[in-house]
Amino acid sequence: MLSNIEGGLDYKTLVLPTAVDPILYVTHRTYRRKNPIPEFFKHWNSRTYLNRASIHRPISPTFTFACLHGLSTIMAPKNRAAYLEAKMSPKLVVRSAPYTSAKAGQIVIKNHALAINPLEWLIQERGNIMFGWLKYPFVLGADNAGEVVEVGPGVTRFKIGDRVLGHCAGTSEPINDSAQGGFQEYTVLLEHMSTPIPESISYERACVLPLGLSTAVCGLFQTDQLSLPLPTSPARKPTGKTLLIWGGSTSVGVNAIQLAISAGYEVITTCSPRNYELVKSLGACGAFDYNSPTVVADIVRAFNSANRISGGAMSIGQGAATKCIDVLSQVQGDKFLSMASYPVPQVLPKHFGAAYTIWTFLTGMVEIWFKSKMNGVKFGTIIASTLIDNGVGKKIYEGYLEKALEMGDLKPFPEPLVVGKGLEFVQEAMDRQKKGVSAKKVVVLL
Repeated sequence: MLSNIEGGLDYKTLVLPTAVDPILYVTHRTYRRKNPIPEFFKHWNSRTYLNRASIHRPISPTFTFACLHGLSTIMAPKNRAAYLEAKMSPKLVVRSAPYTSAKAGQIVIKNHALAINPLEWLIQERGNIMFGWLKYPFVLGADNAGEVVEVGPGVTRFKIGDRVLGHCAGTSEPINDSAQGGFQEYTVLLEHMSTPIPESISYERACVLPLGLSTAVCGLFQTDQLSLPLPTSPARKPTGKTLLIWGGSTSVGVNAIQLAISAGYEVITTCSPRNYELVKSLGACGAFDYNSPTVVADIVRAFNSANRISGGAMSIGQGAATKCIDVLSQVQGDKFLSMASYPVPQVLPKHFGAAYTIWTFLTGMVEIWFKSKMNGVKFGTIIASTLIDNGVGKKIYEGYLEKALEMGDLKPFPEPLVVGKGLEFVQEAMDRQKKGVSAKKVVVLL
C-alpha cells in the first residue's frame, strides 16, 4: 500500500519527532491521493508544512484526530456476509462484503449470534412477492446480538465494547440496505432499535428476541392495532381485561404473553400440550390445545364462566385468525383482532408457485374480512417494520426493554437451537427453520 501513496515514502529523508507522526504522514499522503480537498487542512497552523522531505508536527489536535480517523477508515475491519445473490437463489453465498461505518443515529456491531425467521426463507424461496423493492445481491437477517465496534455522530446510549441486541432494519422498504442486514460479521443497527444485553444473558439467548418482540409490540401497542397501554417494568396494575394470544409458544407469542402482562392484561393462549408449562411460566393464566376440535368452545367457556372481559386477540399461525374471530364474537369486551400471520401456503406446487401464493393470500384475506364483518369483529394486519419510524419502537427498545431484561420481567424466549458456528451455517439454519420447530428459535453463532 505504501508504494501507492502519493509521491511514495522515503523514511531516510523524514524527520519524525514523535511516534504518532508516521501515522499522520501515511494518512496525509493517502488522504491527499483520494481526497484532494483543501478543507482537510483547515485546522493547520499557517506556519506548519508537510512535504516529502520533512514532517513538522501539526499544532491542532483536531487535525491529529482527523488523521487518525482517516487511518481508521482506511484500515476498516474486513467484513463477510451470506448473500442472497439473486432472486430465488437456492443457496446463500458467503463472500467478502463492504464494511459500512455508522452514520448519525447508528451503531456498528460485530455479530456474535444471529437467529433465523420464516421471513428469510420465504423471501429466498418465493421471490419478491411482498418485498419487491429488494435489489440483489442482498443480505437478509433481522435478529442479531453482538459487541459495539463503532458509534455514529450523536449516539449517546452506547459505547465501544457494549453488548447489544438489535432489530436489523435492512429489508424495511424505506431503508432497503444490505449494510443493515443480519447475515454478516459486521452489521449497522439503528440506535433506537437496539438495547444493551445484561451480563446474565448470553449472545445466543439475546439474539432470539428482536423480530419476534417487534412483531408482538406492533400488534399490541400500535394505535392502528390493539392499542394497549405501553408495558412497564415492573408491570402495570391489572386492567381487568383478558387478551387471547393464539400461538403462544411461537417466537411472537412468547413475547406477546410477557408484554401483555407487563401492560396489565391477563392472557389466555393456545399451543401444543407439551408447551403448556412454558407459556404458563411466562404468565399465561390458561393454555388450550390449538389442535383440539373443541378449542374455540373451550376458550369461550373460560372467558364467560369467569366473567372475563376481552381485551382483544392476536393471531399467530395458519388458520388462527378465523378461530380468534369465532371466540371474540362470543365473549364480552373488545372485539379487535391483530393478525401476525398471513394466509400464505406453507408448501408450494411444482409449477405456478407465485400465482398459487397470491391466490391463497387473496382468498384467505377475503374469508377473514367476510367473517369479521359477519361477526362484528375488526382486524388489522401487522407489519413489524412500521414501528421503526412511528415512535413505538423507540419507546420499547430505549424505554422498556433494558430494564425489563435486567429485572427479569421479560425473558428471552424461545430457547435457542444452535445449528453451527460461522456464516457457512446460515443456509443450513434457514433450511432447518423451514422444516419447522416448536418453542425453539434456530440460531447461528459467529
